[in-house]
Amino acid sequence: MMSWMKCCVFPLVLLCMWQLQEGAHACSCLLTHPQTQFCQSDVVIRAKVVAKKAGDGKFNNVKYDIKHITTIKGPKIPFYTLYTASNSAACGVTLTEGVEYLIKGQMRSDGSLHVSSCNYPVPWKSSHKILVERYLMGCDCKITRCDSVPCGISGPTECLWTDQLTDNSVKVEQDKQSACIKRSDGSCAWYQEAASPKKY
Repeated sequence: MMSWMKCCVFPLVLLCMWQLQEGAHACSCLLTHPQTQFCQSDVVIRAKVVAKKAGDGKFNNVKYDIKHITTIKGPKIPFYTLYTASNSAACGVTLTEGVEYLIKGQMRSDGSLHVSSCNYPVPWKSSHKILVERYLMGCDCKITRCDSVPCGISGPTECLWTDQLTDNSVKVEQDKQSACIKRSDGSCAWYQEAASPKKY
């Protein structure tokens, strides 16, 4: 009986502990509006993925060579590479060669650009021209997520994000078509109307 316990139960306990440890290190991101991701990013660029390469060992990451098209937010320097974690459990992202992306990321002290699934790069669309212009106008505003009613805002510089409500009466998807911007009176409000975008 004791030998069976040693040969079977102990390995099972180790396996369970390993699974718990793996789960503890799984990627976890707060659900945030794309504008919040935009405003909290050090760098926002439009870029085309050229090639995927193994990391150089310094970051233990995957490296993507990119063709920098334009800088939307951040230092006005070209980026030729970006780094991401090597797997999704560590918040790594998988990008497709030949595709242009709207990339939001953080810049390390050595100047390298890092992206994660918490600010996931999305394929570039013409509609982003309007949205990123509006996002730039709204970084002084706060977007408050509403998961269940009743919910409200604590001040005039907040916009209520209601996409998560099951009985959402707002027809426009705020995470895809809206930006929370500051108005002339200092308050913030959702903006959906198309405008002449800047040339990005």
